Formats: sequence, C-alpha cells, structure tokens
Amino acid sequence: MRNVLLSALLTLHVLAGFGQVDSTIRKPLWKAAIAPVVFMGAGLATQGAISRDVRTELRKHYPNFHTRADDYLEYTPTIIPLALGAVGVRGKHTFKDQLIITALAQVAAQSITQGLKITVGYPRPDGSSNNSFPSGHTVVAFTGAAILSKEYGDQSIWYSVGGYGVATSVAALRMLNDRHWLADVLFSAGVGIGTTEVVYRCYPWIQRKIFRRDRKIAVMPFYNGAAGGLALVAPL
Repeated sequence: MRNVLLSALLTLHVLAGFGQVDSTIRKPLWKAAIAPVVFMGAGLATQGAISRDVRTELRKHYPNFHTRADDYLEYTPTIIPLALGAVGVRGKHTFKDQLIITALAQVAAQSITQGLKITVGYPRPDGSSNNSFPSGHTVVAFTGAAILSKEYGDQSIWYSVGGYGVATSVAALRMLNDRHWLADVLFSAGVGIGTTEVVYRCYPWIQRKIFRRDRKIAVMPFYNGAAGGLALVAPL
C-alpha cells in the first residue's frame, strides 16, 4: 500500500506538470481540462475504502509524524511568481495583473473549497473536525503552482516542475500529518488547477469590463489573525 501511495503522489506531480507544460493561456479547452478532471475524478474514486487503507498504512509506518512545514509551504508557489514580478521579471502579465489574477484565483478556489467543506461535512482522519473534504492547504498550493506555471512556465519548465513539486509535497504532508485523506488532496489539486484555468480564460473580459484604465483599483494584503490573503478594492 505504501508503494500505491508513492505512485499516487508521483502521478499527482507528473500529471499536474503534464497538464501545464503547455502554459499557453488559450490552449484547447479539452487539453486544459485534462488535469483538473483527472484529479477530481480520482478524488471521488478513492473516497472511502482506498483512502482508509492508505491512511492505515501511513499510521503504521509513520505513527508519530508531525510537522508544520505544510502550513508554510502551501504559500510558496503563490509567493514565487509575485516575487519574480515584483523584482521586474516579466511573466505573461504585468505585476499588477498578476496580483489581480492571484487574488481572483485564490478567492475563487477557496470559496469552492469552503463551500464543499460545509456542504459535505466529511470527518478528518484524526477525528478533530468534520471539514476534511477538500483540503484547503492543497488547493492554495496547487492554485499557486498553476499560476507560476502559467506566468513563467514558458521561460523554463523548472518553474512548473518546482511549483508542482512543492504543491505535491504539501498534499503528502497533509496526509502524513493525519489531517487529510488521499481523496481530499487529489480532488483539491483538481480544484486549484481548474479554478486557475477558468480565471485565466475569463481575465481578458474581466480586464475590459471591471479593471479598466479609467478605474482606480487597489490590491493589498490582509491578515485577520486567522487567515491571510489579497484583497481587491474598487469603486462601484
């Protein structure tokens, strides 16, 4: 079963990268949908017995494993493209547009995630709460990795490999910490990648209709003591 888990995580990394190697924003819709559909389908397919078996094996081999690295690594794929843009490394969009796209993608992905957590109410492996499905950490990480790949993947494939490598590590750590099932992280990878794809496809329209040059827009970070992110402020 441990080999099955390693194979699943390797597949998660490879398929995510494969789905984003061609980081062209307007690639065919069917091609763009491969990775998110596969991951969300795999998440639904592994719900139940398969995820419980994987969790049993993880507890057997790593009974005392605990780290908070996943609490910090989840933001790394998001920070990297913004840091590159901030120091003048041009991606597909300007730094301002990258900020807006990142805020839109992360807010949309987390809205879907939190809505499903409340609606599904699936118990966590450690029994601490009933909001296991899907994994918020994994969604944040894969959303950031997809943005990094979109913005800089054409400059070097290692941006995509690195971003999805970190995101896959976050997914693995969430399971090793006994906070999520295999099904949670697989489905979450699909949510992150899929939401980012939708935002990139809709952004030209959003840019024309909402973020016009004659409209002043502010993008700023926020932290409320429990969660942080980017906030958009625009006149109606």
